[in-house]
Amino acid sequence: MELKRERVREHLLTVIESRRPGDAIPSERTLCATLGVSRPTLRAAVDELVATGLLVREHGRGMFVAPDKITQELVAEHRAADAPRSRGDWTSRVLALRTVRAGARIGRRLAISPAAEVVHVTRLRHVDGAPIALEHLHVPADLVPGLTAADMEGGFYAHLRERRGVRPAHAVQSIEPTVLSEEEAALLGVPVLSPALLFDRITSDANSRPVEYVRSLYRGDRYRIVSRLALGDGAPGDPAADAARGGTWWGTVE
Repeated sequence: MELKRERVREHLLTVIESRRPGDAIPSERTLCATLGVSRPTLRAAVDELVATGLLVREHGRGMFVAPDKITQELVAEHRAADAPRSRGDWTSRVLALRTVRAGARIGRRLAISPAAEVVHVTRLRHVDGAPIALEHLHVPADLVPGLTAADMEGGFYAHLRERRGVRPAHAVQSIEPTVLSEEEAALLGVPVLSPALLFDRITSDANSRPVEYVRSLYRGDRYRIVSRLALGDGAPGDPAADAARGGTWWGTVE
């Protein structure tokens, strides 16, 4: 059964790759006849591709190729300043902006007292109008007095540099799989417990002072990460090879 399902999956992937996003694929009846498999076998393979964001099933209409995933490249640290952004028209909507006490957990990440104030911004990020990520951003309040939702619209790092005299210089970011809660799923327009990527990032200035802590959830069905790696046999002095040997790879951010 497992081998048969893998054969069905490979056929479906071939069909998907030959079509454009939004195109219909053959009906279950047609696919079962073509592949000589039962409907439960076919549906198991289809369910997997729906869960991973390659197919969309619409009740009463059929199955369609899903929209392209938003792809983000990981690049060497020395190229971060001019790294390519993921494609699409990115916009953000601030859901909440408030000043609160840092508390022990956020205080540790920002290297400030738990009693110190931070500005906590929650925003929903869209690509081409579709919700892609839910972001929780924390900044020491004394760095951004009077921060407003409008200040976030042109890119937060640009705001820090141009309006606050704060120059983000480097960041440490981790990425791990997770699932979405009921509230998170509702905001991102997906079912509860849908897969997601959890980004956890601390950004510092040139003096290694933490200036931002961000926790972001990206939809697993619409977002993927691609890394470019230079192998250790690169020419001596090759920055890309040196970066790869040192493990200094991180994602582009805004």
